[in-house]
Amino acid sequence: MIKSFDDLQQYLEADRISLQREKTIRALLFDDIWKFQRLLRKYEYIVNCKRNIMWRVIVRIRLRILESKLGYTIPPNVFGPGLAIAHRGTIVVNPEVKVGANCRLHVCVNIGTQAGTTAEVPEIGNNCYIGPGAKLFGKIILGDNIVIGANAVVNKSFNAGITIGGVPAKIISQKSSDGLLIKGYKG
Repeated sequence: MIKSFDDLQQYLEADRISLQREKTIRALLFDDIWKFQRLLRKYEYIVNCKRNIMWRVIVRIRLRILESKLGYTIPPNVFGPGLAIAHRGTIVVNPEVKVGANCRLHVCVNIGTQAGTTAEVPEIGNNCYIGPGAKLFGKIILGDNIVIGANAVVNKSFNAGITIGGVPAKIISQKSSDGLLIKGYKG
């Protein structure tokens, strides 16, 4: 969670590295995904550290506009440093979810609650690769270095360092996320 301006800078740099974005004017102005992630982190900083309501409202409106344009519903303070959103498209995440550092997220991912509850949400470890169309729900814990295959439906917990897939998800390989994502955060 971003608790200071230094934290904000560390999160932004980790996200930039994970997304493989260069420090160029073109990337800053015309890359909508990178623009969204920067705005999300700034909003997290404002929510957690600042008391200026007007600034919070302005940044939230800008964030909502970008969310609508890109198809994202990603609340603040869910993802650790090193977030990499791979594509535009529908991504829905419950505000109670907690995801560790270096998460690569693809299109049509849904991370939410068990039906009929509001508090039973997934907890996801560090260095997680979530493939396109994956659905994660319920009170589950996914360990570090896990790969979630395309269109997997994950409704139970799994240990670290494996690949899961299918409906419902099961272990399909002992391969971890090494090589599938860039670790912008080394902490």
